[in-house]
Amino acid sequence: MTHADTKTKLYTRYPASHIALYNGVTVLHFLLGGAGIMLGYGPSWLAYLFSALYLAFAFVEMYLVMPLKVCPNCVYYGMKDAICISGLNVVSAKIARKGDVKNFSSRARGLLCHNNMYIASLVLPIIAIIPALIINFSLVMPAIFIALSGLLIIRFFVFFTKMVCPHCRAKNICPNAQSMGLSSQ
Repeated sequence: MTHADTKTKLYTRYPASHIALYNGVTVLHFLLGGAGIMLGYGPSWLAYLFSALYLAFAFVEMYLVMPLKVCPNCVYYGMKDAICISGLNVVSAKIARKGDVKNFSSRARGLLCHNNMYIASLVLPIIAIIPALIINFSLVMPAIFIALSGLLIIRFFVFFTKMVCPHCRAKNICPNAQSMGLSSQ
């Protein structure tokens, strides 16, 4: 453990401003992604359909699948007065049974694991917008593409490395924190 690690405060309750920022950026990313797909391939019923399917996938993955499948195995589940960075441990406690912390790392196992689906929900609209920049070019499309790319970069290189993982009580068992070198194991 480095000297810097010993000074990092682990949060039992993330500050409300961090939770709001994290969820606000997540929702903004999903909405911009849906708008980018709709505008990039529209106006057509297929564009609206694919946009709606993307939005359903992204929101269900983050705000339903995560509290049902990932959160029950997290150290924040059932911890007294605790709120994780997403606040989903509170939701999970109301809709899912407590799991086993030993299974928390399973979130990163398998092709269709939660980690891969979460990354897909963030990257999919960026990939979908690339051909749309040619097919249906407007000044809005590059702006959405740049905004989504920026949000993704900020999420991985600022939020996770500075605001989220260093303060997380699950970082030593979390495959995400371990892959970024942020755990002390």
